[in-house]
Amino acid sequence: MALASSSLRRRAITAFSLGPLVIAAVLFLPTSAFGLFFLLVLLLAAWEWGSLSGITKAEHRLGYLGLVGLCVGILWLFPSLQGPSLVLGSLWWLFQAVQILMTRKIDLIEGPRALQLVAGLLVLLPPWAAVMQLHRAPDVGPGLVLFLLILIWTADTAAYFVGRRWGRAKLAPAVSPGKTRVGVYGALVGAAVCGLGLAWALGLDGRHTLLALIICAAAALISVVGDLYESLLKRQRSMKDSSQLLPGHGGLLDRIDSLTAAAPVFALGVVWALT
Repeated sequence: MALASSSLRRRAITAFSLGPLVIAAVLFLPTSAFGLFFLLVLLLAAWEWGSLSGITKAEHRLGYLGLVGLCVGILWLFPSLQGPSLVLGSLWWLFQAVQILMTRKIDLIEGPRALQLVAGLLVLLPPWAAVMQLHRAPDVGPGLVLFLLILIWTADTAAYFVGRRWGRAKLAPAVSPGKTRVGVYGALVGAAVCGLGLAWALGLDGRHTLLALIICAAAALISVVGDLYESLLKRQRSMKDSSQLLPGHGGLLDRIDSLTAAAPVFALGVVWALT
């Protein structure tokens, strides 16, 4: 009990320390500066991804960080590539959703995996393009990014408590025994509440309100896939957390796994359907 209390206290301290920093960056930094801020976040996540991919030498992981930074630079210099990256990222997560739901057994993996490093680009680059697309939207850009974070947090929290209270049937037992199908229904309810809030805040008509609800539901569903995918990778490596960077929370990837999946889908829906 004392150990659990200590862990909860560390998690709370970390959350309350980083939360205001993230909110301030979203709301008060200009889009270019916010892009640099989020790039730093993704580079830290890329370092952890190297570990999940079996890369043990620091110089090799630094090289991977350089590759991620170079690709983000290309997206920055050529904004016309950001839209296609959102499509590619969304298709990647749809593919992973099918793969994960079909997974019945997880085999341990040793040594580096080059294809997983390539997959890391599909995981890390589209979220950067997504938040840039949202943040630069006139008048409401920073608010849309903050809404995305709230949506993911609401869906995740609703899934946890609903699944814990009423969940029986497992969603993907080989990958994450704690996740249930009922928990996903809870996430959808939370997403619906957020969608109605977004429609009210933007003054949307009936048709666009329905679109907002669909976009939020799709983002919430795919956020679950992001969480499951990282759980799969960690089980393949017999890892509990992606790192110990955040006391009580594990690694940075453990905190943004849902965001990496949800951001491209949400941005794609907002840019193409609502604006």
